[in-house]
Amino acid sequence: MAGRKFFLFEDTIPAHARPVYLPTGDRSLYVRSGSVDVVSATASRFLWEGSAFTAREEVTLVAEDQDVVLWRWELADDANAVSDDFAFRSAPETTSTLKIAADLDLDDRYTWLMRLDTVTFPPGGEAFTHLHQGPGVRITRDGEITIETEGTSRTYGPGSAWAEKGVLPVYASTTDASPTTFVRCFLLPAQNKGASSLRIVTPEDRGRVNTQKYRVLAERIMRPA
Repeated sequence: MAGRKFFLFEDTIPAHARPVYLPTGDRSLYVRSGSVDVVSATASRFLWEGSAFTAREEVTLVAEDQDVVLWRWELADDANAVSDDFAFRSAPETTSTLKIAADLDLDDRYTWLMRLDTVTFPPGGEAFTHLHQGPGVRITRDGEITIETEGTSRTYGPGSAWAEKGVLPVYASTTDASPTTFVRCFLLPAQNKGASSLRIVTPEDRGRVNTQKYRVLAERIMRPA
């Protein structure tokens, strides 16, 4: 098993700020609000609110005529990495807030996939007790979700983040007051490319209909660290 550290930041880039440069590293970006140009040595793309990107190469972030708020996941090759290792360099106009840092154990006999997706529940929705094929970090975009796992229960509102180990059972329920959406970046064996990683734990739940909706925004096979 290989120990790794997984960070989630909330970054704000003001309109017309000087470009922000990110070094090589396994990462995903989600545009919480605004829009941004993402430029690499070989390609460029425009990301608007609700869209996402995952890559390892160096990239430049360019804000246009509105402020941009990003959720940025960074996977460190070193289990002892600290959040300062992933701060924006020479970008005094911007702000970055660490939302969560999670310790991961990845079986290095697998090739790993990084996937960024959204999960949306109707009011009063639930996710039956389940597992995933790998660990990850989630953050609530809208609504409110309660996560029950390892004998604990905790509720997460907008902007609140949590980590899941994947191999440990989780039950989730959401508020009756509104739909709930969270954004999820997680790591899966590469065999999961294009396929769901969800495994329902109890036989009685396997025949029930899931009410949540999934949308994969970006996924990419990662090279070994």
